[in-house]
Amino acid sequence: MQIKSYLCGQWLTGTGPETELTNPVNNQPIATVCGQGLDLKSALDFSRKTGGPALRALGYGKRAQLLRQIADILVENRDRYNQIAQENSGNTVGDAGFDVDGGIGTLKYYASLGKKLGEQTYLVEGPAEQLTRDENFKALHILTPLKGVAVHINAFNFPSWGMWEKVAVALLAGVPCFVKPATATCLLSYEMVKDVVEADILPAGALSLLCGGGRDLMDHLGSDDLVAFTGSADTANMLRQHKNVIASNLRFAVEADSLNACILGPDVTPKDAEFEFFIKEIVRELTVKAGQKCTAIRRIIVPKTREQDVISALKDRLAKTTIGDPRDENVRMGPLVNAAQLKAAEEGLKVLQTEAEVVVGEDNANFSVDPAQGAFFAPRILRCENPLHAQKVHEVEVFGPVATVMGYETADDALTLGAMGGGSLACSVFTRDDAFAHQAALDLSASHGRVLIVNELIAKGHSGHGVVMPQCIHGGPGRAGGGEEMGGLRGLYFYHRRSAIQTTTDRAQMLLDQGLSLA
Repeated sequence: MQIKSYLCGQWLTGTGPETELTNPVNNQPIATVCGQGLDLKSALDFSRKTGGPALRALGYGKRAQLLRQIADILVENRDRYNQIAQENSGNTVGDAGFDVDGGIGTLKYYASLGKKLGEQTYLVEGPAEQLTRDENFKALHILTPLKGVAVHINAFNFPSWGMWEKVAVALLAGVPCFVKPATATCLLSYEMVKDVVEADILPAGALSLLCGGGRDLMDHLGSDDLVAFTGSADTANMLRQHKNVIASNLRFAVEADSLNACILGPDVTPKDAEFEFFIKEIVRELTVKAGQKCTAIRRIIVPKTREQDVISALKDRLAKTTIGDPRDENVRMGPLVNAAQLKAAEEGLKVLQTEAEVVVGEDNANFSVDPAQGAFFAPRILRCENPLHAQKVHEVEVFGPVATVMGYETADDALTLGAMGGGSLACSVFTRDDAFAHQAALDLSASHGRVLIVNELIAKGHSGHGVVMPQCIHGGPGRAGGGEEMGGLRGLYFYHRRSAIQTTTDRAQMLLDQGLSLA
């Protein structure tokens, strides 16, 4: 089949060589796509001039209703989407649900949140403040939706959730979306958007989709536009340095590479429940999506005295994980997304091996198929002897089922290692000790967008190290990109312009009365 783009209210096909999408289980082609030669300038103008005004006229409450209608359409087609995720991304049933249901759940969350906001069209930060001796001269800050277009450049690993978590917030804010999914897995994004377009839910120009192509996309953006990017730090830096991006000073949010850590507290022994849950969480992060998650655990930080206990436990659990064709109900881990990602994982592993040794390798893997037939990659656990003096294990992310065990002597060393990732999306800590938990929360927050701290009380009820909840911000400092997404209503701020309004007391009060206060 041929995948098309949805621009200027039309389904279009580019001109030029087509790119094949494949099934990573057997490397067989399943679709083609070409986005080259499309008029992106006109498409962006259509979004700004047609989609933007239509959305802004609706107000937050009515835009929330649109999100709910989108979610309902996606629910009706969920089974079909799961099949596409299996075929194009090599997802198991659980992996597919993680992506598809994650997108639907985020839309529902923001639909519910927006329903409470009413029909106002702008936000206010009050109360008004007196500026001079004249008591009638006041100021307050208002936030109005940007009058440009939100360009969403998404990664290959979450073609559903990665798209809808951005779209949900932008549409609720009143900003039209121009979605550019990763080409390798864009079939799911395409099918979802096609269903939404056919349902005629959104105003014209509110949602555009570019599949393939896009090399000149940055050339046509201006100061009222914004970019939300998810992908590699190298690609993000290249796009950030585009002369038009710099000249227009547009907003550019990035979620990039992340060396996320999982820390076992110095108090935990193999007999404690926290130890079992620690091991379980690591294995889950290694095997869900075959470790292809931006939040997956890459560094396993444990007391020196517990290294062998942890390695043995991980080896035993991973040996029981069946790897193979995700259509097999007994399979718990599928392949990497394609041959290119397989090659990248193999090369990254070689780099890590300059500072760490493989202690759980390919010989421990439980394959139900011949791994050579597709993009299969066995889980690897490495051990770094001197992590405080190492470099590559804190810098190189293998985007697959690979993690490195790092031993520490003191609690301070554990938290120092946690921060050595140079800025991460998520870190989890398993401890029974309240004092260490408190210290970890304060120390790790400076270098992480999210810190999960687990003891036996929430071990069975927490959302998971790698699960991004719409109530919480998603992003991280430093090498993780420095951006923030979602976080409940906090996500709306990225899509609004804040301005200080200086005026009379009565006029300031009018702005307060007719706007929506998030205080």
